[in-house]
Amino acid sequence: MEQPPAQPRTLEELRRLIDTADEKLVAVLNERAKLVVEVGRRKQTDGTPIYAPDRERKVLDKAKARNEGPLSDTTIEAIYRQLMSGSFALERPLRIGYLGPAGSYSHLAARAHFGASVEFAPVTSIAAVFDEVIKGHVDYGLAPIENSTAGGIVETLDAFIENAGEVSIYAEAQVTIRHALMAGCPPEDITRIYSKPEVFAQCQNWLSARYPKAELLPAASSSRAAIKAAEETEQARAIGARPGTAAIGTTLAAELYGLSVLVESIQDQPNNITRFVILSKERTGRTGQDKTSMLFETSDEPGALADVLAVFSTHGVNLTHIEKRPSGRENWTYTFFVDAAGHLHDDAVAAAVEDAKGRCRRLTVLGSYPRAKGQL
Repeated sequence: MEQPPAQPRTLEELRRLIDTADEKLVAVLNERAKLVVEVGRRKQTDGTPIYAPDRERKVLDKAKARNEGPLSDTTIEAIYRQLMSGSFALERPLRIGYLGPAGSYSHLAARAHFGASVEFAPVTSIAAVFDEVIKGHVDYGLAPIENSTAGGIVETLDAFIENAGEVSIYAEAQVTIRHALMAGCPPEDITRIYSKPEVFAQCQNWLSARYPKAELLPAASSSRAAIKAAEETEQARAIGARPGTAAIGTTLAAELYGLSVLVESIQDQPNNITRFVILSKERTGRTGQDKTSMLFETSDEPGALADVLAVFSTHGVNLTHIEKRPSGRENWTYTFFVDAAGHLHDDAVAAAVEDAKGRCRRLTVLGSYPRAKGQL
């Protein structure tokens, strides 16, 4: 005979079971934290970096491999990133430099990657992020390098040209970017909009359709744009005028600087992703799923670029990305940026790089680091 269905548990009973599970969870987390403290003492003795992207990748991969649901792998990774953030604070508090002020996309990316338990240090430009890392004022820096819609971030590429060899790409993070229109006035009153030029490029179609006559004004960062919009709104109200200034940025910036979010997700491409690099003076170990970034300048002769690129093919190394910028040394000469699949400690990559150096005026490896998996 069929058994009658079990009596559903009451809400009160389920809450008691959750409380019991929470009690066990907190005990296990603190048991793990005690081990982290011991690890921190060892690291301080032998000079091992507090943050090691290769170790981070292994921990995250193992956690997701053990996940049998119902929590998603994305949720598991987010939980573990916060756990590791707390671990940094126990071992030695980390200071992370980013393009500020607070509320910028770089701020959101830094929080998503490093968690909430580190110290965040906003600076006024991407060049300043590099400078803070080089001078040792921050442990790590975070800078946007490429957007899936607008391409390379020229400030970051130029900073690498200026500082190649002094700073290394230690890790990368891919972050989903959603742009919001914010203002202190109704949508129909908007006559000028502040944001970074790259942000305008990512919202070009939307802006052309909705605000074809609005003045688009550049700002050093999306959060600085929000501050400008808030300041001009306040100034207009002080003299009894109607505010007409808006900004495009994060919803966090709107909250921080007292603006209203008028429209969310105005980017032209729904899957709008920005790739950020984590900067360091340290180097990352191999994981088996790595990427090597480098820059080079070729001699000014026919076929020079093709010869360099062919070297990687000859050694069986896949080039996954190429970008160029004016070298800044003389007119009509360029610095090329490439990403190669693999780590510099891989024999094929090492051989290809050594071969390519002999065909370039200059070649600098910017870093070998774990390839980002998915978006934060």
